[in-house]
Amino acid sequence: MSSASSQALTAYGWDECLENDFTRYRDAGLIPARIAAVDRGRCDAITETGPLRADTTTVEGPCTGDWAALRPGGRPAVAALLPRRTAIVRASASGESRGQVLAANVDTVAITVSMAEPVDLGRIERLLALAWESGARPVIVLTKADQVAGPAEEAALTEQVAAVAPGADLVSCSAATGAGVDIVTAVLTGTIALIGVSGAGKSTLGNALLGAEVLATGTVREQDGKGRHTTVRRELRPLPGGGVLIDTPGLRGVGLIDAAAGLQRTFADVEGLALDCRFTDCAHDSEPGCAVLAAVEAGGLPRRRLDSYRKLQRENEWIASRGDARLRAERAGRYKELSKSLRQRYKIEGKKR
Repeated sequence: MSSASSQALTAYGWDECLENDFTRYRDAGLIPARIAAVDRGRCDAITETGPLRADTTTVEGPCTGDWAALRPGGRPAVAALLPRRTAIVRASASGESRGQVLAANVDTVAITVSMAEPVDLGRIERLLALAWESGARPVIVLTKADQVAGPAEEAALTEQVAAVAPGADLVSCSAATGAGVDIVTAVLTGTIALIGVSGAGKSTLGNALLGAEVLATGTVREQDGKGRHTTVRRELRPLPGGGVLIDTPGLRGVGLIDAAAGLQRTFADVEGLALDCRFTDCAHDSEPGCAVLAAVEAGGLPRRRLDSYRKLQRENEWIASRGDARLRAERAGRYKELSKSLRQRYKIEGKKR
């Protein structure tokens, strides 16, 4: 690296490419940093000389995991964000067409799924689409293996989940007993983001990976099997064996946005069958010569899997259409303002004549 002081950031993912990209910022007197957490216009940032607090009001949408250019001084401030290599983005909880970035520059997305509760395959497919679309590598981590009846039940659950996760790695562990944690540690690499619903064991797993009880954990309610949101913000922490961990609050709802590529990877089996459909625009509904429906009828593809595929496709298309409508409205608004300004200008110039 061109700057020896940047070596302190290598534990957080800093590399030669980032150093090269940062040259123009360094020449302007700015310093590199990785954003560890964001709250109320401020952020915790890791710099070459250690952690500090910085203002974020000068940039739009900073997120945990971002690499930033900081303006040092008595009141440090984020001056710019470096381009994101990857980003986990979900649809806004408000239903708007804009997305919400959950974590940036993630290498591995660890989707935590509790084996102590009935497995929701549809939710796993949704989280997989989110992970694939981010550009990071998804890994499904089946947690709470100590709470299943035995090896046969664990194997059955693993097979059930593997069937809806083509191309994704799948591991299981018990953070409570430590069984399988070494395997999970070996599979998860780089910047790791833990995602999943509350009560799936994210924070407990995170503590096992960190080797210390630093993340708050909570119990699962017996009446509905749901956990409390013990993680209240996304926070980045270094791992003892290298890499960094981002623990995220539990996701009650995950809306997809611009996730066509993620859906293709998640439903690679359906997409593969669709190549043999008679019509290239087959909706896999009632069209003649549909290879996907034929596979369902033959028992090679579960009907639930096809229904989930079509549901998520419709949702993604609907969000995309809302985005198009928003852009059209914004363009129309700008045109209206410009027209008004020009009319006022012509009116003033006419009076001067």
